[in-house]
Amino acid sequence: MGRAGTGTGGAAVAVAVAGPLLLLLLLARPPPGAAGDSQKGDVRLVSEQFSQSPQKLSFYSWYGSARLFHFRVPPDAVLLRWLLQVSWGSSPTCTNVEITVYFRYGAPPVINPLGTSFPANTSVQPSFFIKMLQSNASVNISHPAPGDWFVVAHLPPSSQKIEVKDFVPTCAYVFQPDMLVVRVVEVSVLEPDVPLPQNLLSHPSYLKIFVPKYTQELRLELQGCVSNGSLGCPVRLTVGSATLPSNFQKVLTCTGPTQACRLLLPSPPWDRWLQVTAKSLAGPHVSVAFSAVAALTACRVWNMNVQPLLPSSLNQSCNISTGLMSPSPSYQDQGRNSRLGNGPFCLMSYAVTREDVDVVSVRFRPLDRVLVLVQSDTPSVMQLYLNTGMDSGGSLTISLWANQSLITKNSWVVACVNAASPFLSFNTSLNCTTAFFQGYPLFLSASSREANLIIPYPETDTWYLSLQLVCPESPEECVEAVVFVESALSLVPCLHDCGPYGQCLLLRRHGYLYAGCSCKAGWRGWSCTDNSTAQTVAQQKAAALLLTLSNLLFLAPIAVSVYRSLLVEAAVYTYTMFFSTFYHACDQPGEAVLCILNYDTLQYCDFLGSGVSMWVTILCMARLKAALKYVYRCGHRRQCYPTSWQRWVFYLLPGISMATVALAIYTSMMTSDNYYYTHSIWHMLLAGSAAFLLPPRDKHTEPWACSKKLTCHYQICKNHREELYTVT
Repeated sequence: MGRAGTGTGGAAVAVAVAGPLLLLLLLARPPPGAAGDSQKGDVRLVSEQFSQSPQKLSFYSWYGSARLFHFRVPPDAVLLRWLLQVSWGSSPTCTNVEITVYFRYGAPPVINPLGTSFPANTSVQPSFFIKMLQSNASVNISHPAPGDWFVVAHLPPSSQKIEVKDFVPTCAYVFQPDMLVVRVVEVSVLEPDVPLPQNLLSHPSYLKIFVPKYTQELRLELQGCVSNGSLGCPVRLTVGSATLPSNFQKVLTCTGPTQACRLLLPSPPWDRWLQVTAKSLAGPHVSVAFSAVAALTACRVWNMNVQPLLPSSLNQSCNISTGLMSPSPSYQDQGRNSRLGNGPFCLMSYAVTREDVDVVSVRFRPLDRVLVLVQSDTPSVMQLYLNTGMDSGGSLTISLWANQSLITKNSWVVACVNAASPFLSFNTSLNCTTAFFQGYPLFLSASSREANLIIPYPETDTWYLSLQLVCPESPEECVEAVVFVESALSLVPCLHDCGPYGQCLLLRRHGYLYAGCSCKAGWRGWSCTDNSTAQTVAQQKAAALLLTLSNLLFLAPIAVSVYRSLLVEAAVYTYTMFFSTFYHACDQPGEAVLCILNYDTLQYCDFLGSGVSMWVTILCMARLKAALKYVYRCGHRRQCYPTSWQRWVFYLLPGISMATVALAIYTSMMTSDNYYYTHSIWHMLLAGSAAFLLPPRDKHTEPWACSKKLTCHYQICKNHREELYTVT
């Protein structure tokens, strides 16, 4: 079965579990959607299907272990259906596991399967997700918003066990989402202030209206509504598109006997088409006639960049230490005289420069100025362009500062951060809610002159920062008050580069780039700021000492090798000890770190040395030329080699036991929590087993030396039994 979970907005979403045969039927039948049977036979609808290559799922440990899928929904879509399929092999290790799938519009989902904490001042919306317990499921979304949609899937949180790749058989879970879209090819355009007659019978009416920039208010009204010739308006009006995880569609149900039915939308989304669907609530053969009328209230904009603030302006003082400038009387007069021309100003617009710094890294700054003038009668608005399609993979950071001396005890500077359109209704509400978006509030006061906001993975759109001075207790105090606010606005891949205990990694899915933090030393969380399981500095130093100093036990096999004239083996063990020591010194997070070479170089040398040292020990024990002779003697004498029980008891059995325990620890006992001491034990056991398993010195060879020294500084080692010479 499948389960859906979300914090808000599940009205437009339906989740179902489907078998393979049912999935084929879902693709073949007309969309159920909001119109039910009325959509059957509607020639205005066409269906399109989109698919992406499947991906192998991983157990969740950080965001990079989740699998991301990126789709684009075309305009005028009335139904979006996700078809989710999971397949796995027939291995005995494959079991039916719970797979979590997240959905989000405009940006990758912000997920938290481990329940860790986010950085301070981070605003995170609840995620919409389903849990799949079978191989197939489907998710339906009525009237989806056009643009970017993201799907993320992962297996349950990992056990933190460190396993050797391809040593233990594992099960591969492969996930593939398909997207089926049903869209309208014939949509009636609703012109402002022009009645559009409509007649509903068996099919709904699909309308759309273009909302230009600087629209303050949109009013939709149904006029002259009659049903079968009598007064009444049994019509359901759905305005806007569905988004996840939050859905702010407006639904207006007109059932009264009146002829007029209206819907008022403050701050509708700017510079885009708004979808409107009208459906009859009468019987299947009852006709409903009405006229749809849309009225737009335009907003007069006061462009603040026409006359920039200059230090030489009259009656203006500048505080060099803080960079705050007191207002000029001319600007105060302009602010008070907000009714000019055809109506009042609804906002003061500050042009913002977008500076692309790097991948998923953008800096915003007001044009020609550092400070933003904030007053009580008109909001100040800045536009942040995050609509390139590549800006949703980072974190939007906003910081505001105000001069404490300019804010009275009874006044506040309220700021709202919204997508698609700014919040302009500060005089009636402070909830930062526009027609289809719940904004993020910020507050500045005399006691708190700084405010910060972090939005991970912001939606692809034009964002707006609007500010206004309010005095809830005594509004007359704000009439002549003016406050200058300084801002720092930027888009960063990772907040503070994931801190000292994390690494900011750039992830890619086809052509889409997004960033995530990989944490170390027990630190967790979105930006590696959760220290609930973190190691202390003392623990980090102890771990570094264990992993590095444990390699000193290789001095034992080195000494044994030199004593027994096994110089090649001694050189290999020395190489392994050196690079293993400095690799683990470089592989430490936080405080205890020492890197003498590039990390990848040290890692390669460490892995190479470990493998070669084991093979050298095995080959040295084998003595391949003498092995055939000893095999013959074992059969002839009916006695195993070596014949001495002391050799077995004091050398071979301890060495084999240590090697077996080391192999068991390395393959099945290491986890992220016990890595520091289990891997240190692995170092010691590996070095000890090599010292015990090295073959004894030949009886005819003097210890610590070879048989003869040459004048060319080479040394000849001689096998007296087989008269073979090798130069080393």
